[in-house]
Amino acid sequence: MSSNIATAVPRLKRLIPRLRGKRIGVLGDLMLDRYLWGTASRLSPEAAVPVVDFVEQSECLGGAGNVAANISALDAKVEAFGAIGSDEAGRALQKCLRAANIADRGIIADSKRVTTVKTRIIARHQQVVRVDHERREQLRAETQEKLLRILFSALKKLDALVLSDYDKGLITDDFADRVLSAAHQLHVPVLVKPKTSRLYAYRGARAIVCNAKEAGFYVTRSLADEKSVEEAGRALLAHFGCGAVVITRGEKGMSVFEETSPRHLHVPATSFEVTYARVGQPGIERGATGRQVFDVTGAGDTVLSVLALAVAAGAPFADAAMLANTAAGVVVGKLGTACVSPQELLHALDEIHDLSSAKTHTSTTLLLRLFSASEISGIGEKGLTSTETAMAFELLGALAWRIK
Repeated sequence: MSSNIATAVPRLKRLIPRLRGKRIGVLGDLMLDRYLWGTASRLSPEAAVPVVDFVEQSECLGGAGNVAANISALDAKVEAFGAIGSDEAGRALQKCLRAANIADRGIIADSKRVTTVKTRIIARHQQVVRVDHERREQLRAETQEKLLRILFSALKKLDALVLSDYDKGLITDDFADRVLSAAHQLHVPVLVKPKTSRLYAYRGARAIVCNAKEAGFYVTRSLADEKSVEEAGRALLAHFGCGAVVITRGEKGMSVFEETSPRHLHVPATSFEVTYARVGQPGIERGATGRQVFDVTGAGDTVLSVLALAVAAGAPFADAAMLANTAAGVVVGKLGTACVSPQELLHALDEIHDLSSAKTHTSTTLLLRLFSASEISGIGEKGLTSTETAMAFELLGALAWRIK
């Protein structure tokens, strides 16, 4: 079943103010995204690589930190939980948290750990290379217990908890099980971005969010068509024992599976991708609505963030998924790790509604012309063009299929 976001726009717009003030916890692997911006106009004489002349440096939250930043940008109250190193990057990360109005009482600085830093070198709005500085060892037992005490104390005040696992050593099977058990006892919904190395954690989550590649890994086969996606979604519902599974599919939007619904929901993408791979092909995907994809960095974090907020606000899961999909469509139009504001989300929904109205007007005009007494006999100079006629009959076929 495919969703019609355009008809849901008024309802989704009423949902956005309800996100404000919700109390969301974000537990996971916190990272610092560091950007080195510059220009490149020559190749190195030492190797076939560009020489980037440095202009400036910027930093923002990555990993679970980006999830928290997305939630905060939508005027919610956020508290982050995790472990970082007692190092320069850790201090920079905490500065970013405070700048984003994210409570950091649940952040433990451990002298035995290294703060994960992903450094991207950007020239002419293109990423030249990324350098990762990280270690993946598990938390020390005393650090884990301290973190859990802080989390359990805060849990009863939360409207929802996001568990964002990037496989950097913070979350283990036992750790995840203890967190989900505590949340379940307090009736706090938990939404999880899983990692493929943990096949048996996260049972009982409100929702699992993964991309098509990760979903394929879980079910040990590639998701090449709609049938394989549906089979994977149903299998993951049973595997995780969760309330819902969301599979994000890039330019194909997302597929939503709920334990209580026999049919899955397909939410079309609200952006379209323009890349060199599309040379010689149509300029946009027909199913997309509106905006060019510039950078997919962090789009999955945005989906997870908006889903959690909408669920905390009491929205039906289908509406939560449509709003999350719209938010992701905004974020991929920005360069680098980015967030979406309430105003941007409202504007994106207006764009979808306006584009749908324009398409409906065009379709109605074509059908009226097709059936008009003066034009039904002619194709060409006095009637419809052959292209218009084909489009009109395609619309008739779609209408007949819906009636059927």
